[in-house]
Amino acid sequence: MHKTFWAAAVLFLPLSAADLRPPSTPLIACDPYFSVWSMADGLPDDATKHWTGAAQSLDSLIRIDGTTYRLMGTLRRSSVTPLPQTSLEVLPTRTIYDFEGQGIHVKLTFLTPTLPEDLDLLSRPVTYLTWRVTATDHSNHAVSIYFDASAQLAVDVPEQDVVAGRFRVAENEVLRLGSKLQPVLEKSGDNLRIDWGYLYVAAPEIAHAKSSIASQRAASDSFATAGTLPDRDDLRTPRQARVEMPVLAYVFDLGRVSDQAVERHVVVAYDDSFSIEYLYRRLRPYWRRTGMEATGLLDRSLREYDDIVRRSQRFDEKTMAELKRAGGEKYARLSALAYRQAFAAQKLAADLDGTPMLFPKENFSNGCISTVDVIYPGAPILLAFNPELLKASLTPLLDYAGLARWKFPFAPHDLGTYPLANGQVYGGGERSAEDQMPVEESANMIIMMGAIAKATGNADYSAKYWPLLSKWADYLKEKGLDPENQLCTDDFAGHLAHNANLSVKAIVALGTYASLADQLGHKNIATDYRGTAQRFAGEWMKMADDGDHYRLTFDHPGTWSQKYNLVWDRLLKLNLFPAEVYRKEVAYYLKHQNPYGLPLDSRKSYTKIDWLLWTATLADSPQDFEAFIAPAYRFANESPSRVPLTDWYDTVTAKQEGFQARSVVGGLFIKLLAENWR
Repeated sequence: MHKTFWAAAVLFLPLSAADLRPPSTPLIACDPYFSVWSMADGLPDDATKHWTGAAQSLDSLIRIDGTTYRLMGTLRRSSVTPLPQTSLEVLPTRTIYDFEGQGIHVKLTFLTPTLPEDLDLLSRPVTYLTWRVTATDHSNHAVSIYFDASAQLAVDVPEQDVVAGRFRVAENEVLRLGSKLQPVLEKSGDNLRIDWGYLYVAAPEIAHAKSSIASQRAASDSFATAGTLPDRDDLRTPRQARVEMPVLAYVFDLGRVSDQAVERHVVVAYDDSFSIEYLYRRLRPYWRRTGMEATGLLDRSLREYDDIVRRSQRFDEKTMAELKRAGGEKYARLSALAYRQAFAAQKLAADLDGTPMLFPKENFSNGCISTVDVIYPGAPILLAFNPELLKASLTPLLDYAGLARWKFPFAPHDLGTYPLANGQVYGGGERSAEDQMPVEESANMIIMMGAIAKATGNADYSAKYWPLLSKWADYLKEKGLDPENQLCTDDFAGHLAHNANLSVKAIVALGTYASLADQLGHKNIATDYRGTAQRFAGEWMKMADDGDHYRLTFDHPGTWSQKYNLVWDRLLKLNLFPAEVYRKEVAYYLKHQNPYGLPLDSRKSYTKIDWLLWTATLADSPQDFEAFIAPAYRFANESPSRVPLTDWYDTVTAKQEGFQARSVVGGLFIKLLAENWR
């Protein structure tokens, strides 16, 4: 497990009270490798970074009437002052910065078209940067814009050699840069960046942009002094990315800008060619499944810009309105911050027959791929927007668990270490049951299958894997009520026997299995397992009872924990636990909150933001829900740990405990899902 902190002291014009100050702001958010963030309040206050914290600089300058100012990054920090940043807004698909000074207003928008109903578009490794410039003083100003993307985006470490070049796609000039050696899928691990495939930057021909492959210093010097770029490309490659750092640079001369807005945009893309190795076969990214190459990707991305902008704006407006209706303003803003992160921590690939397969990475946890107890907390965002994506997450695991090599009566934990999904590596792997999560993962899989049936209106997907689900249900029937000493998803807290919340999960899974059996016509099985689940729920209430709440473990009075797994009893309308259980727990939780939220349990002051939102969704009233959300919102707004939204933090200090940029923040959408499923 990695534990990383960043802190930054920045000064810029204050945001309005309603705005959220993200601990880190998504700029490019496509997949676990193509993921660039601003880890400071102001976009010009620090270099942009990969989610791991490694520098991956994107830079932008603006010349106004012959004087140069910084918009993004720390390029030329000693000699170029920043144009004052006046606001920042994070929406589901867009991050929008506003700057104002010298009679000019600039709106810089980062758009990653994360539209989950369109898998082709969702899988495209493309982000658009758009500069919209207007005069604010009723005068005309000479304005030009500079942008560069550095070689750091195409290497794991800056000592690696890179090569660069240019070509045309239709009438558009495209710049390209990548590592010399191209070690495709040769590395696996957690704290890694991609070092195969190619980075592309392109602008539409109609913009009449100047472009250059140059050292970062030469490109920025030329712009700062003359408003242009070097006349010739610097093709002294291969060379190390850190040596006179090569950049792909563009300059837009906007001419005289008045109060009529002028816009320019670029496409920044990364084609990895092969994305995932699954059971020793290499998979293409989903957008490549029909044979499309990088040239086609860039051509379509440039041609479809206007339509994609409109679609993304509509999606953002609709989603924000739905989030506000579901949980209020703070819930909406927190969820918007989580939205792109949840998808960017996953990679959508295509199996050999074109079947979509979605592979999450355990970012700064252990680097595992397709971890079941990462998919489970992140499932609500997939269920809320396109349940086919949850199927795409589970299919690789279900197919693997059906192989003879998986010899256990319970579900696997993972498929390997990202991006190699060749078999479980966690705990005992395929060798032994040591440090496995048998109750946890078996129940997770069954509950998610039930959620897919709820979202799609049928249990057809479960029918395909019924023997597996039956085996896992049998295991839970034997082991689930009073779990033995074992790990659960909160494995950072260690082994725990007689875990009451884990027992809830097993009971809910048994009820879910009964519901699936009923939908598939297995009436006797449904009756049997429904009866077992109901009996277990009654026994649980006695075993866990501690007066005004329920215990952390059955054998330890005076303890408590968030019973977040109860949420699926409510969402799937299983009605295994009476309403008094929910009310008793919620009332107790509200008395035990810290400044930045409700602790996970009575042992420590840390919490998990995904589980916190699940627990909040148990509340009956909007006021109680808001009482849980407000401290979590305050955490995101005030945390000194400047990382992509961590899900594991301390509720007293607001500091990160571990984990960052993980897909589990998709769990924040549980409240939206609950409202949709009413």
